[in-house]
Amino acid sequence: MSEAGGPRHVAVVMDGNGRWARRRGMPRIAGHRRGVEVVREMVRACGHRGISYLTLFAFSSENWRRPRTEVEFLVELLISTLENEIRKLHEGGVNLRIIGDLERFGSRVKLLVKNAQQLTSVNNKLNLTIAINYGGRWDIAQAAQRIGVDLAAGRLAAEDVDESAFGARLSTAGMPDPDLFIRTGGESRISNFLLWQLAYTELYFTDVLWPDFDEAELDAALRSYAGRERRFGQTGEQVSMGR
Repeated sequence: MSEAGGPRHVAVVMDGNGRWARRRGMPRIAGHRRGVEVVREMVRACGHRGISYLTLFAFSSENWRRPRTEVEFLVELLISTLENEIRKLHEGGVNLRIIGDLERFGSRVKLLVKNAQQLTSVNNKLNLTIAINYGGRWDIAQAAQRIGVDLAAGRLAAEDVDESAFGARLSTAGMPDPDLFIRTGGESRISNFLLWQLAYTELYFTDVLWPDFDEAELDAALRSYAGRERRFGQTGEQVSMGR
């Protein structure tokens, strides 16, 4: 568990890079570069606060609709980050996991992802998950496909298809569901991120743009989480009695 009963798993939609750059008269890509620096800072901050899992929405399946030059830059930024940051993550005890549909990326990206995950697989200080070309509906659909394959092959009986069996076939299998969801940038929506996994997650929205999100802003989100009562369908009296 994290310190002082805080969230074990934090999931973040990192929104606002482009607007941050535009307000400063800079190209959108400058915001994305700054966004990577903030990721580095948040990984370190979460580790210091005893958070075990950090999941970041880096590139959604809908982001391919953005201008071609921006998409090409985001892919190159992904490649350079995997090449330049993985050693630092490994030395910091971070276990890296990439989720999403990687088929649209070239062999170079897939090889970098494979090598990064293998290198960091023994680490346990922080479990960092990056969602790339990810969509919550895609995740649910691919889990359903896996269920269908296992049913057809006789490895799974229809009566055994339950939430546990379904969750074991999601891209986040083996991870606890997020306790706290943070979205920066002023929007108050989930945007097709971890749709199944966020069923009982506490939601926190902030107007702060991702490049400006620092440790003080993280602590504000954690304080908001600490002030909430997580009932999971029970009454407040039942929760109090169970403490």
